[in-house]
Amino acid sequence: METRVNRRKVEMGEVVSAKMDKTRVVQIKGATKHSKYHKTIRRNVKFKAHDEKNETKVGDIVKIMETRPLSKEKRWMILEVVK
Repeated sequence: METRVNRRKVEMGEVVSAKMDKTRVVQIKGATKHSKYHKTIRRNVKFKAHDEKNETKVGDIVKIMETRPLSKEKRWMILEVVK
């Protein structure tokens, strides 16, 4: 479910933590098939994303975009709240 805007990755995920100021932890869920055993493997990846106005809350579905490094671990920013 990866699309690109200005050659930057755009993903959709769920906000799982909103405890930091202007930072949200967004979890992206994915599923792939195992190459040998053909079992579905679910993987979760968490990214720290920048939220300038602190407008998102836990449970929101958001669209995030890759950006330049904003801090030690922040490399994504929230584009829009989908739901």
